[in-house]
Amino acid sequence: MNFEYKHLLPQHFDPQSKVWIYQSSRLFAMSEALQIEEILQNFVGTWNSHGTPVKGYANLLFGQFIVFIADESATTVSGCSTDSSVHIIKQLETACKVSLFDRQSLAFVVKDKLQIIPLPQLEYSLQNNFLTIDTLYFNNTVLTLQALQTEWLVPIKNSWLAKVVSV
Repeated sequence: MNFEYKHLLPQHFDPQSKVWIYQSSRLFAMSEALQIEEILQNFVGTWNSHGTPVKGYANLLFGQFIVFIADESATTVSGCSTDSSVHIIKQLETACKVSLFDRQSLAFVVKDKLQIIPLPQLEYSLQNNFLTIDTLYFNNTVLTLQALQTEWLVPIKNSWLAKVVSV
């Protein structure tokens, strides 16, 4: 699988644009992915903050990550506008019967495939060489576009996980 993604991100957004990443508990089927992309594009086209259009972006990456970006150099995103994006995610979660809010499931690139491992199994996976400190990890905790570009897909040793494992 090709894990290049930076070319898919908006190039004309401020580097400090806000980012939200929702990881699905499974890969979406092609029919679901096409439907999700349409829903996301419709949402971004109508995304407002106190009546002002949000300079926004939303996309489904690698068939498993829904990414929202809001360029606040144009319009500040209010709590209500953030809630509206969460509402879309909850609708998708119900419609597709997936979990999109599970922060205990971690995504890695293993043998050129995306693998989900529960956080409690991380240490075991490292000790048994299923993962190494050089395994690429999807760091869904990134908060800005700049961080998404540079810190989202990184080796475990370069992420916050390095502080919680003993390998």
